[in-house]
Amino acid sequence: MSTHSASTSPLKYRSFLKWAGGKYRLTEQIGKVLPKRKSCLIEPFVGAGSVFLNSQFKRYILADVNPDLIHLFNIVKHDVESYIAQCRPIFFHPEANTAQYYYARRLEFNQSADPYLRSLLFLYLNRFGFNGLCRYNAKNEFNVPFGAYKTHYFPENELRYFAEKAQSAVFICQDFRKTFELANQDSVIYCDPPYAPIHQITNFTQYSSNNFNLSHQKELADLAKQTAEQHAIPVIISNHDTPFTREIYQNAKIKKVLVQRSISHSAEKRIKVNELIAIFK
Repeated sequence: MSTHSASTSPLKYRSFLKWAGGKYRLTEQIGKVLPKRKSCLIEPFVGAGSVFLNSQFKRYILADVNPDLIHLFNIVKHDVESYIAQCRPIFFHPEANTAQYYYARRLEFNQSADPYLRSLLFLYLNRFGFNGLCRYNAKNEFNVPFGAYKTHYFPENELRYFAEKAQSAVFICQDFRKTFELANQDSVIYCDPPYAPIHQITNFTQYSSNNFNLSHQKELADLAKQTAEQHAIPVIISNHDTPFTREIYQNAKIKKVLVQRSISHSAEKRIKVNELIAIFK
């Protein structure tokens, strides 16, 4: 489904997934720093895919460490109509928007090893869980609580658009290091890693079942600089604007952005935070 605020504004496409920290609001600003002359966009942290959906490249290499996410994207890419048909009974069950039903589906998801069933339940849990979170515990069990939203939306149009756009993409489950190895002189790399903490009380962010800590942040920055120099291509990273990120991105051009963040159900509990876009080239 596309949305636009004025006749002169470009169409913007939403992901079919809710995603904490998703880049839908920033796609125009990110698009301005993505070079048009390159033919392949590489995303080592694809998340919900908002940058992919709102950019125009011939090819895409989209990676993430979360196997549930990558299985889901590949299933939608290969047969979206069958996927939509099999999601409907879960979404439109009379008790779909109840805590009892949600926790029963979450348990079913955690006990299943079938990628297709997990893909159906993943979308349900994503749309009915709290705040677009994707979180697993130490046992690799999905543990996001019920969202208790009054209304829900089945993202049928978004699924179809994603599937159409995905025909020019490959989705790979692997970490950022391996994904960077796929770059060549015809690529541009955009990274949306788990963000460094705004207040450095803790030294890691929980993402999938892996810890993405400050040493990983530094390693990513070093790899971005090295890859940009090696292939003479831009490598772009989004993150919080903090003294730590300023230090690790000191070799990059920095663009400041102000982003509105929702931290609860309540519209009053939305705050604006400073983020940055670091451009290595």
